[in-house]
Amino acid sequence: MKILALSDTHGKHAHIPKEWMVPADVLVHAGDVSNVGRTVEIIDFLDWFSSQPHKHKIFIAGNHDWGFQENHDVITRIVRDYGNIIYLQDSEVVIDGVKFYGSPWQPDFFNWAFNLPRGEKLQAKWDMIPEDTDVLITHGPPRNILDFVARGSGYGENVGCADLEDTVLTKLPILKLNIFGHIHYSAGALVKQNKLFVNAAVLNEQYAIANKPVILDI
Repeated sequence: MKILALSDTHGKHAHIPKEWMVPADVLVHAGDVSNVGRTVEIIDFLDWFSSQPHKHKIFIAGNHDWGFQENHDVITRIVRDYGNIIYLQDSEVVIDGVKFYGSPWQPDFFNWAFNLPRGEKLQAKWDMIPEDTDVLITHGPPRNILDFVARGSGYGENVGCADLEDTVLTKLPILKLNIFGHIHYSAGALVKQNKLFVNAAVLNEQYAIANKPVILDI
């Protein structure tokens, strides 16, 4: 199965070069489809996303996508009306025998959407992930995995979720791939314990389009 992964387009999806949207069996977007999650922004993204030629299209919300948290029933009804898009929020879908699970939560970050305190409340979300998940889509990264943020000359920190790190490395035995974004500074790919981790953020820290969507084989 070929997967094309991207994240953190923040309303600039229409400006992604068409040649970057290469063929794949599944197109995955790991959240922050909008700037502040207004319905008009979300519909604009959905129009673009649904028009992509990929047979299967999956996305989750991110911390900027307030509509999915504050107006959940209305927004998810709009998504369903498109008919060819799959939205995951603490839920799963199986495509050609591959189980995808998506979750938008991340540690508290400037009081944005889908924020929870580190520890018990976040762990409760990660405990919902089925053990037989093949591809995990989260908005934020695990701790110490493509989660570094520069804070100044010679200084920075890893800001990912330690409980998610423990979950993906010790509690999901057949996990092949974790796709996420959120931390624009650390876009890229990393293999750890035979699992592939991809920070698929398209925009850089200045919110300019800088990184191609990532093509993956699983």
